[in-house]
Amino acid sequence: MQIKEPYGKKVLQILARFGLDTFILLLIGMVVLAKLYPQGGTGNGPWSLSSLSGYGVSLIFFFYGLKLNLAGLKAGLRNWKLHLLVHGSTFILFPLLVLLCKGLFPQDAYPLWLGTFFLASLPSTVSSSVVMVSIAEGNIPAAIFNASISSILGVFITPLLMGLVNVEAAGSANASDVFLKLILQVLLPIVLGILLNKKWGHWAARHKKGLKYFDQAVILSIVYTAFCESFEQRLFSNIGPMELVLLSIGMLALFFVVYAIIQLVCKALSFNREDTITATFCGSKKSLVHGSVMLKVLFANSTIAGVLLLPLMLYHALQLVVVSMLAQRLAKNKQRAEMVPDPGGAVTI
Repeated sequence: MQIKEPYGKKVLQILARFGLDTFILLLIGMVVLAKLYPQGGTGNGPWSLSSLSGYGVSLIFFFYGLKLNLAGLKAGLRNWKLHLLVHGSTFILFPLLVLLCKGLFPQDAYPLWLGTFFLASLPSTVSSSVVMVSIAEGNIPAAIFNASISSILGVFITPLLMGLVNVEAAGSANASDVFLKLILQVLLPIVLGILLNKKWGHWAARHKKGLKYFDQAVILSIVYTAFCESFEQRLFSNIGPMELVLLSIGMLALFFVVYAIIQLVCKALSFNREDTITATFCGSKKSLVHGSVMLKVLFANSTIAGVLLLPLMLYHALQLVVVSMLAQRLAKNKQRAEMVPDPGGAVTI
């Protein structure tokens, strides 16, 4: 007798094919919870949810440093054209495109534009970039190298880029306080993790799945507290369904413009298939992990944190859906290309 799978599990499997995994559904749930119960995330004190998520930020970066293999990173330095393209796209192309689009945002929607520029200033993702490159059968070592280096560069470049559009106007602390917090909360834990990699790196590798769940739990708490503040201050009162639809279309357009430009550059540089996949996937993605934790550092005292996080959350969900579909299509195209009839008429893969 065949046992049927639970209906809920079947639905989750179908959604996962389109990039809508459990984590994205939980992110949406956090926004809904913040709307229904904003008081839970607006408390102060060393043991408030906001403070606890701040401690979690430091642990995320410590574990990230712990997982970094410096020997592997050194080995990946050779393909410099690919590396320059990925990081040029991540930290130059994205901000320039968003700056050019500033006039498309109404004056009262400045926080949404600032949130979009914040998204543009962030590094690429690590885990999902590598996973998608692997599915599409691209250059996996180069993906690991570029995603890791992007995350390290983002610690320095994201605050600098945000400084260009005046972070202080968004309600953050003064520049020296932000820099000190950045060192203590982000840079120091990364350095400490790297120094302990030889001793505890194997432990981090063994508990990779558990650490991923920890990262996600911290992100969920940051999203909840950020949206609690914004809902409490009624900052979403001017953002209706039509604005959300237009913002989503804008995020989708931003992804495809960057993706298309990277492909054109890859063609001009005569990249092979594997390097092109790595460049387009790593160079067009943005990290929700770094966005959430950087928001906690750069906009610690801001009441518009939830509004600033909105473009990133939309982009994160849309990039996973689109890149999942692209990765699967590229893998199928390669399989078809490798199906060559042999002299006896059989098909080999």
